[in-house]
This record gives sequence, structure tokens and C-alpha cells, in this order.
Amino acid sequence: MTETFLDQMKRELDQLGIRLSEHQMDQFFTYYEMLVEKNKVMNLTAITEEHEVVTKHFSDSLSLFAVIQEMEKTGKQGVGWFENSRIIDVGTGAGFPGIPLKIVFPGIRVTLLDSLNKRIKFLEEVCDALNLENVTFVHGRAEDAGRLAEHRETYDLCVSRAVANLASLSEYCMPFVKVGGYFVPYKSGEIDEELVQAQRAIGLLGGEQKMVKKFLLPGTDAARSLVVIEKIKAISKKYPRKAGMPTREPLK
Repeated sequence: MTETFLDQMKRELDQLGIRLSEHQMDQFFTYYEMLVEKNKVMNLTAITEEHEVVTKHFSDSLSLFAVIQEMEKTGKQGVGWFENSRIIDVGTGAGFPGIPLKIVFPGIRVTLLDSLNKRIKFLEEVCDALNLENVTFVHGRAEDAGRLAEHRETYDLCVSRAVANLASLSEYCMPFVKVGGYFVPYKSGEIDEELVQAQRAIGLLGGEQKMVKKFLLPGTDAARSLVVIEKIKAISKKYPRKAGMPTREPLK
């Protein structure tokens, strides 16, 4: 492990209130090395420089911790609820945010879903190398998986860093969330107009927006937002619509 990696991880995660053990730090560095190596033969990420991976992948993924703390402080959830949660990461790609969250909170049960099988195979290799347990891998489209009984409305939390309009992303993700659970999309840039436009879709899908946490990635001017949407009622059987529809014709 390089000194620069160790110092940057400690500095940025300290800002989030996260302290890692030596073992967890080793897991992150192994993950970084595997990501960069595999990226030489398949397209996993455009971000490969060490300092950028730390900030734009690891720190960004773990920014959810601030939301978790706020929910516990305000009494929306009991202390420690997240550590025992069942979580699905939709459109996980190279494993963000699911794998960083699993490294820091080993007690969570994580499902990683992606439409590309070779990405799923890479994630299986990573989790095997890092000895991460209670991780489920699903190769498929969110529209299809969201209709399966083993996934539909069974998760405490759904997260996604997928690049999609919030109305579309909500239709992909809300079917996985159980009533009383949460969907938290990671959004970049200015999102106020997008939030307004997505409100009806969120309501149709059984959700209610509870919180928006805005922040800058450490040491950058890159704006990020975490949108906290609570599932307040069961979703209609007509959602999600068939493959491609949520993107082509977002709910309005």
C-alpha cells in the first residue's frame, strides 16, 4: 500500500467520521489494485488515478454515512439499524457504492445488480479476494429483477450511482424497497429542477422525499447530493414497466 493512498484515505474518511482498521484499509487498496488491473481489459471506469479513485469512488460511495447518522440522530431510525440492513445496489457497475459500504459495514447484507455479466464476474472476484461474506450477485436488468418475488419490496435500502434521470431511476429502484425502507440515489451537479420534475413519479411509486443532503467531494468543487426517499406504501403491480420504458418515457 502506498503512503499517499493511506494518507488520503485517512484524511477524507476522517471528514466523514469513518475510522478504518488496518484490515479494512488493506481491503480498499486491494480493491483499487484489482479495479485498475481489470480496467486494462474491460471498461469498468474512466477514473483510474489513485487520488481520483479515493475521492470520486471510495469517498463518494461512503458519503452515505452522513445520511445514516442524520437519520439516527433525528430518530427516523434506531441507532445501529444500518449495520443489520439488507441493501441492494442497482446498476452497481464496478461495485460502487455497494462494495465500499460492505467493507466499512461488514454486517450488512448486500445485493449487487448489474446488466453486464462480465462486470458481475469481476465483482465476484473482488469479493472473494476481500473475503466479503453475505454478498449476492444478480446479473439482469432492474426492470426484470424488480418483478421477482425474492427481490420485490424486500430491501431495507436501495442505493444507486447510476446515471439516469431521477424519475426513471426511481422506477428502476423503488420496486426493490420494502414499505418503511429507503431509496437513496447518488446525484451529481445541480439537481433542484430534476427533484421538482420527479416528485409525481416518486409518489406514483409509493415514495415520499424526506431529505436532500448536498455536499462537495473532499478537496474538489464537485457537487454531490444524496436524495432520501422513504417507501410509504406498496407499489402498484404495473411498475416497473417493461424494459427500456422508464428511460424512454419517464413517469410525469
